[in-house]
This record gives sequence, structure tokens and C-alpha cells, in this order.
Amino acid sequence: MPTAIIADDERLMRDQLRMRLEQVWPELEIVGEAKNGEEAVELVGQCKPDLTFLDIRMPGKTGMEAAAEIGDRSQIVFVTAYDQYAVEAFERGAVDYVLKPSEPERLKVTVERLKARLDKPGSVVNDSVTAMLSQLAEKIAAPKPKHLQWIQASIGQDLRMIPVEEILFFRSDEKYTCVQTASFEALIRKPVRDLAEELDPALFWQIHRATLVNVNAIEGVTRDIRGRHLVLVKGRPEKLEVSRSFLHLFKQM
Repeated sequence: MPTAIIADDERLMRDQLRMRLEQVWPELEIVGEAKNGEEAVELVGQCKPDLTFLDIRMPGKTGMEAAAEIGDRSQIVFVTAYDQYAVEAFERGAVDYVLKPSEPERLKVTVERLKARLDKPGSVVNDSVTAMLSQLAEKIAAPKPKHLQWIQASIGQDLRMIPVEEILFFRSDEKYTCVQTASFEALIRKPVRDLAEELDPALFWQIHRATLVNVNAIEGVTRDIRGRHLVLVKGRPEKLEVSRSFLHLFKQM
């Protein structure tokens, strides 16, 4: 049975990758998880995994630095969010890659490659691969966004990673928060008050204690016969009530 470890400083991303791997490669045993490069190197020494899934950008020791230390002790699979910059470099390299968030179809391609490579001697992260990865240096060195970029939500038995820019609005009740996109609805347990602190306030306006709306999804504002201000959402029938304390947001409209 092949074994692997996952190294990513974001727990949600580790959970998502583990779940996707269980779906497309049930025979693979995840024997450990690391939050940074240092822990990844230690785990490789302890667990001797066949594969190491390394987030490129982690605090402290980066994924590339960890890969250089791991060498040929484990086959490296880099995890990256930089599709445009990564694909060409990794396609030509001696290592494989997984894009964040990991989608089943792309992950299946990676898994088939890895299965084929496991029958061969371990590959070394050599100078040519390091040189190709250097084109990502500026992107990787950039500070991580301070605001949420993805929302993890369950839809039935499936776990979805939803880019925040695709979300039209959030609306909470006593137990759950509805995450509404143009094509589907999902539920999460995080309340609006917490989301308001973690999302970009320039992209999401809190218009009610229980509602956040994507500024780009606002079609207009109207008033009902009771004098309440209601936000019209593009492509949706819902009208979202605006509390008086948030009316100032719409003075410019």
C-alpha cells in the first residue's frame, strides 16, 4: 500500500486534499500531516512516505526548501494556487503538482502519473527543477492574503471549496449560514459576525446583523411599503433587508 504525507499550513486545505485523495486513490494511506516545511522534513524521516504533498508557500521553511532537504527520500508533489505560473514549470519538471483547490478530475491525472512513477526509482529535486521553480519566487514570496479567499462548505456528501468572489451573499439563521452562489446554495456553521471579520470589507458589505452581500452582486436598492430598504441581487429573486445602521453604505449609490 503506497503511503504519503500532506504538508500545508492551512488545515482546511489539508482536509480537502486528504478527502479528494481518498476519493480518487483509496489505496493511498496518509500517514502524517505537517503545518510547515520543518515538520514535513521531520515526518519524511520518521514515516518514510512514498509521496510527499508539499504546499509551495508555507511560513518558515518553504515547500521548495523542504523538497531540497527531502531529496530522493520521497517523491515530491507540489501544491500550488498559481495555475498560470505553475503549469508550464511543473509539466516540464521531474515533480508533479496539485492546484488549489484540488479538483477530482485534475487530481486523477496526477494520481495516474504518480502510480506510474512509484514503480521507478525515486526522483530527485534537481537543479533544473529548482531553476524552473524560481520563476514563481516573487509570487511565492508575496504575503498571503489577509482576507479569506475560499469558503469550505458541504453539499450532501461532497466538500466544496468556493472562491469568495463567486458568492453572492451570506445569510445566517440561528444555526447555519447560507452561502448563495449563482448556481447553488450551501450551508456552513460559521456565523456572519465571524465572516465579516475575515472577508474583504471592500468586497463584502454587512447590511444586516445576519447578512453579508457581495458588492459586485448588488443590482440596486429599493424600498417596500413599510419603508424598509432592500438590496436587489443580480440574477436572484431574494431581496435582502438593510438595517438602518448600514444604510450609510448606500449613500453613494
